[in-house]
Amino acid sequence: MERHFHHQLEDLKKALLQMAALVEVQIAQAVKALEERNTALCEEVIQNDKPVNDLEMEIDHQCIQLLATQQPIARDLRFIAAAMKINADVERMGDIAVNIARRTRRLIILPLLKPLIDIPRMALLAQSMVKRSLDAFVRGDEHLAREVCQQDDQIDHIQDQIFRELLTYMMEQPRSVPQALQLIFISRHIERIADHATNIAESVVYFLEGKSIKHRADDAVDAGENMPS
Repeated sequence: MERHFHHQLEDLKKALLQMAALVEVQIAQAVKALEERNTALCEEVIQNDKPVNDLEMEIDHQCIQLLATQQPIARDLRFIAAAMKINADVERMGDIAVNIARRTRRLIILPLLKPLIDIPRMALLAQSMVKRSLDAFVRGDEHLAREVCQQDDQIDHIQDQIFRELLTYMMEQPRSVPQALQLIFISRHIERIADHATNIAESVVYFLEGKSIKHRADDAVDAGENMPS
């Protein structure tokens, strides 16, 4: 009975990784479509959303069935709880890749505003965070998961730079507003992908250590602000 249960947990992990692989491709294709101004690739990203959604529902069902029939405790219970959260984060990243593709489709019918430099750089970092967070899950690597969480500040910094630069374009060249707005939204979408990668890393730490590190950075900042000067 116990062996069967652990086989079910392995099947759950495999399903999550299958879904994550599809989403990683979606993200890469969405960014490539932006760089190459490729409408056909945008459509491919959008069409590939259904298999991801189907897997998300299947994984949710697996988790609920395991909770109802096996009544897991301790580490196994944490694994299933983490799997449910990771499932939601991965599916949401797929939705965001679709949003990037849709905004790219609107952007590429407009004149090119400027060569893309920071957005692809930001996207590469976000993609690395996604891959590393999933590697941490597969390997049970708490140290790697914490490294991913620390990378999120880099993404936020690049996104701020992009916003400031595009805001300057809009102020100095009013005709650039449509293109600049789409690029701002796309950079925000990429930043959200990094946020979800961070969520996955936090779920990995919860599964391995049995404690939540969510909001820890915010708590540290608040504590610093409240210290007497």
